[in-house]
Amino acid sequence: MIIEKPDPQAFKSRSREAVQDPLLRRNIREAMDFLVDRRASQFPDQAEFERLRAIGESIRKDSLRRLPQLLEKLEARLQELGVSVHYAETPAEANALFRSIARRHQARCMVKGKSMVSEEIELNHEMEKVGVSCIETDMGEYILQLAGDRPSHIIMPAIHKTKEDIAKIFAGKIPDTAYTDDVDELISIGRRELRTHFRDAPIGVTGANFLVAETGTIVLVENEGNGRMCTSIPEVHIAITGIEKVVDRLDSIAPLFKLLTRSATGQAVTTYLNLVTGPRRPGERDGPREMHLILLDNGRTQAYRDDRFRATLQCIRCGACMNHCPVYTRVGGLSYGTTYPGPIGSIISPHLLGLESTKHLPTASSLCGACGDVCPVGIPIPKLLLSLRQASQNTLPPSSQPLIGQGSGRSIPEVLAWKIWRLLYANPQLYALFTWCATRMRWLTPSYQGGWTRARAPLRPARRSLRELISQQEGKAMRKP
Repeated sequence: MIIEKPDPQAFKSRSREAVQDPLLRRNIREAMDFLVDRRASQFPDQAEFERLRAIGESIRKDSLRRLPQLLEKLEARLQELGVSVHYAETPAEANALFRSIARRHQARCMVKGKSMVSEEIELNHEMEKVGVSCIETDMGEYILQLAGDRPSHIIMPAIHKTKEDIAKIFAGKIPDTAYTDDVDELISIGRRELRTHFRDAPIGVTGANFLVAETGTIVLVENEGNGRMCTSIPEVHIAITGIEKVVDRLDSIAPLFKLLTRSATGQAVTTYLNLVTGPRRPGERDGPREMHLILLDNGRTQAYRDDRFRATLQCIRCGACMNHCPVYTRVGGLSYGTTYPGPIGSIISPHLLGLESTKHLPTASSLCGACGDVCPVGIPIPKLLLSLRQASQNTLPPSSQPLIGQGSGRSIPEVLAWKIWRLLYANPQLYALFTWCATRMRWLTPSYQGGWTRARAPLRPARRSLRELISQQEGKAMRKP
């Protein structure tokens, strides 16, 4: 099934539609409140959270500082373990690697664990073009694949669906399935269907939460066991992830794992923590006979080369920022039109897709700071949003390298408005003349003022300026005997 390609340029129109949908708003609000409460229960001591966050932030910053060296170290170690390592600069290159491996094994089907990077490269869509079906095995992703829908949250992709929605999807899409909205029954139906695909698919695809350079380990965090089955049952395992996921040492995983699970789902630990270190060895009874790792750039080096944006790559994809974002909570993930929605999506998508198509996303924030407060690895998200807004208006220092699409948000009326504002505020006589005219001719104020008047009354100058009112009060006081 071909799913419509998302379009971040339609963010404003889709957001307006989303806020008019009371059912969608209620579903997302309840889900976000649930996740916020669960996370809070895991971090009852703010001081302990700050201590753990400082450790996680330090690990991620140090890993990014040495990223080129760690990638070389990881590649060498994985090759020693029998893993083929591939680098893909673009989604097209990554999909070409998948096609090549599938063609060599004459595969017509792949089973896929949850992977946002595979969503980033539109893997399902691209493989379908060459006759290879890519079956989602994460239950949320599987529901969306049946429905022809897209993930709206990076941890809980089908969070915008109710159990009644899922019951209708299963009854309509899975043969010989009766309608039921019993959650346990729905899960059993989904698992039963997926077993067949696990058994028959020659290739399993997963993402990776972390990569460990010193041991050549691919770390996979999950709750359903489908990731473990994708990595152990098919003859071939292909893992795909971004180049920024590497850390140096295995002992760095413990604090990052604690921060990830507690921030993402409010769990002390997840059900599964998979450490994959190469294909099946002689004497082992399960595991893939061939293994590949695809490391995707897709704009990440743009964020990496600039110190102001490098912190974006610290992200461990927990989703806590979107759970606490007042904008995401009201418009939902599908409004963003990107693989990564919410605050983290607003700071990473401009690097993956360019600022021209994503220029509205950095403005989709009230800058309340909640996203930065809960980030488990200390990403200064509000600061990055402001920097991207500046880049959109082409106001970064001339010495810096421009971002792709920099200046695309610049508009002549806005530039003129700010120039006039600067002229007035730099000249007291001119400012006084302007306020005198504005207060006396307030009846000329237009009733339509762009986006402001869609939900608010028009802005109109007062009958007299504050300066005039104070002068009048002082004059009266002086005239009193």
